[in-house]
Amino acid sequence: MYGFDGGKKVKGRKRQTLVDSLGLLLKVVVSEANAGERLLAAYTLMELLEERPELLEKVEVIWVDSGYDGDKFALSVWLMIQAHVEVIRRTNQEFQVLPKRWVVERTFGWLNQYRRLSKDYERLPEMSEAAIYAVMTRIMLRRLVV
Repeated sequence: MYGFDGGKKVKGRKRQTLVDSLGLLLKVVVSEANAGERLLAAYTLMELLEERPELLEKVEVIWVDSGYDGDKFALSVWLMIQAHVEVIRRTNQEFQVLPKRWVVERTFGWLNQYRRLSKDYERLPEMSEAAIYAVMTRIMLRRLVV
């Protein structure tokens, strides 16, 4: 049970994140903001599959927001890791807490507490990715201590 979100756009860049059901970061890809979300999600999944395939062996469902809706994306995820894609949609225009979607949004909230990630100060996307991994490492280490 994992989730994707690419909603965080900072200064012409898009952060594509893949988190587990606790909101802990598994993979992040920073790219230009005009790239398609579904293409970036597939790329992120392929990168994680190449680096650490054991993380994706038992995945059955991937929760995504409506930006990832489409049969081609669902088919590509199925062909890569044999997981179903479940799109979490809003039912009305008013604010509501969506089940499972808040996990990824909470992760973005944790990352935005750090000044270096609140704005994009980096020139290279690789440096932005490294800063995100460093902050997430600190967050996870603080959880172990407490």
